Amino acid sequence: MLGRITRGERGTTLDMEVFFPGNKKVHARYKGFVIETDQAVAEGGDETAPAPFDLFIASIGTCAGIYVLSFLQERGLSTEGAGIILREERDEETRSLKKVSMEIKLPADFPQKYSRAVVRAADMCTVKRHLENPPVLETFVTIG
Repeated sequence: MLGRITRGERGTTLDMEVFFPGNKKVHARYKGFVIETDQAVAEGGDETAPAPFDLFIASIGTCAGIYVLSFLQERGLSTEGAGIILREERDEETRSLKKVSMEIKLPADFPQKYSRAVVRAADMCTVKRHLENPPVLETFVTIG
């Protein structure tokens, strides 16, 4: 039932299939795509793809990126050299992520009057909003 979309009283569900193709690789099949992950060699993997947590960080940056890109395109502003740099700050003891900073890099001719607005656009990122108001995560087992 991969890709099954169900509309119920409380929203829409879309299934993702996660599978294990070998060694430390964990892949996901979703909406016709295969999303590949692997672990670093030091963790027993082959380092052939990003680790799952790397995709988590990338989802924040690419989500904010689509909002920034749309902001620029809707105003006819240059996208040449534009982008976002993400910086992670981790707790030294637990190695847990403490902070993610996003630096929005814009062309030299970007109008200063839009600086706050482009930050607001990036902050509209759906991934960021879900982190601020996280969904319930439920885990269960089926056998057979």
